[in-house]
Amino acid sequence: MNWLMLYLVLLKATLSTFSGMTSLPVLRDELVVKRQLISDEQLNTAIVVGRSTPGPAGLHVVGCGYFAAGLPGALAGFLALVTPALLAIPLMAFLGRRQQHARLQSALSAIVVASVGLTTGTAWQLSRSALDSPFTWLIALGSLATLLATRWDTVWVMAGAAALALAARTIS
Repeated sequence: MNWLMLYLVLLKATLSTFSGMTSLPVLRDELVVKRQLISDEQLNTAIVVGRSTPGPAGLHVVGCGYFAAGLPGALAGFLALVTPALLAIPLMAFLGRRQQHARLQSALSAIVVASVGLTTGTAWQLSRSALDSPFTWLIALGSLATLLATRWDTVWVMAGAAALALAARTIS
C-alpha cells in the first residue's frame, strides 16, 4: 500500500475520533481485518506506546502507520493525526453559529453513542488476542478494579500490569 492511500485510511480513522481511542474500530477494520497490513498484536503495541508516551490522544495512529509501512507510514500517520486539528478551525467557525440547533445536538449525541458501541466491540476483539491465559485475565481484571477504585493515572496501572506480566513470564 502506498503512503498516500495509507494516509487516507488513517485520516478516515482520525476524523472519526473524539477522544483518541474511538478510532480503534476503523483502524482494526481497515488495517487488520480488510487489508491485513498489521496484526492485532501490533495494533495493541501501537496503543500501548501511544498511551504511555506524552503527546496528543490518538498518537497510536502514528504507530499503526509505522507497523504498516515503516517510516513513510509513520509520516502518513502523523499527517493524518494533525489534519483534523487543521480542519477544526473552519469547521468550528461554521458550526459555532449553529451549535444550539436541535438537529445538530441530536446528530452529535448519536455519534457519541455509536462511538461507544464501536469502541466496546473493538476492545473485545483486541482483548481476545491479548488475554491468552488465566493470569493475563487476572491482570486485566485487577487493572480494571484499580482504575475504578482509585484515581491512579492509566500509565502507572499499565506499567504495573506490564511488570507483573514480565515477572510471570520470567518465572515460568
